[in-house]
Amino acid sequence: MLLIKYPILEGNFTIGVTAPSSGLTETMYGYIHDIKKRFSNHEINIAPTTLMQHKAKSTEADVRASELNAFFKDHTTDIIIPPFGGELALEIINKIDYRQLRTKWLLGYSDISTILLAITLKTGIATAHGPNLVDLRGVYSDSTTDMWTKVLKTKTGGKVIQCSSEKYQSKWDHNNPTECVFNLDSPTEWKVVNEDEVQIEGRLLGGCTDVIHHLIGTPFGDVNKFRETFINNDAVIWYLENCEASSTEFRRTLLQMQLAGWFDNCSGLLFGRTRVVDDIEGYTIDDVYKDLAEELKMPVIYDIDCGHMPPQMTFINGAYAIVECKNGNGKLTQRFI
Repeated sequence: MLLIKYPILEGNFTIGVTAPSSGLTETMYGYIHDIKKRFSNHEINIAPTTLMQHKAKSTEADVRASELNAFFKDHTTDIIIPPFGGELALEIINKIDYRQLRTKWLLGYSDISTILLAITLKTGIATAHGPNLVDLRGVYSDSTTDMWTKVLKTKTGGKVIQCSSEKYQSKWDHNNPTECVFNLDSPTEWKVVNEDEVQIEGRLLGGCTDVIHHLIGTPFGDVNKFRETFINNDAVIWYLENCEASSTEFRRTLLQMQLAGWFDNCSGLLFGRTRVVDDIEGYTIDDVYKDLAEELKMPVIYDIDCGHMPPQMTFINGAYAIVECKNGNGKLTQRFI
């Protein structure tokens, strides 16, 4: 019996744009022109919060939640893509109408991953961790980012394969975007702790650790119930990325996830590239990965294509995945079963 519910994109899909976390400031309004040009063959419905931003959020939580709920219920909207992340998506977690959500894609990352993970854990509806809308405003997308449509058009029972990028962006230069938005300047290399190569299988769950760990201990972060209800206790592969946390704060966050049982029956951990390079008294992010691999006795792959150092693959919460890493190259196969 299929328990994960997979949305699907077909034809000239209609995009709903809302800002459940942060919206665009006036200096960014030009992005909307670029987005409309890029998606000229699609209908785009831009909700008011998209063009709002005040005190670290687009607007009040009730309004943000209402827009998101409305897009989920709307029969004409095929996919919801927020402009980008932000800081306070957690404020609307208890205001989402989980019982009334139609099976449609929600795509994004960063603070949006809080909402993605909560929806999948509560409802079994697959959600998509990948580019935000502003990442798609270029004349074209790089080959890694561009896979989002192929992934989201995969039918239930089908599979889709993504491979690691050739280059990634080492730092943001917002004033000088390329035709594909990103400045891809550094060679990509997936790495494995204490191994030359590895293959792992399991159900994908994940997001930005800075924000998703706040779901622990709430009704919206019950991973054990999700395992029992929706994936028949299959092993889980966690894909995670650290935006801003220091090495020690990152370590504390992951320990909290571990102590909460999130890493029980886990077949491996994947970590996206991080901009955090400073150590705390000699303790580095790489040390965090090594400690985890030793304590949990499972494969740890890091510097993958996920998160705030683009490009990134599109990871589907709930999908069955096979992850392979060899000689610095990565391969992600997702099966919608």
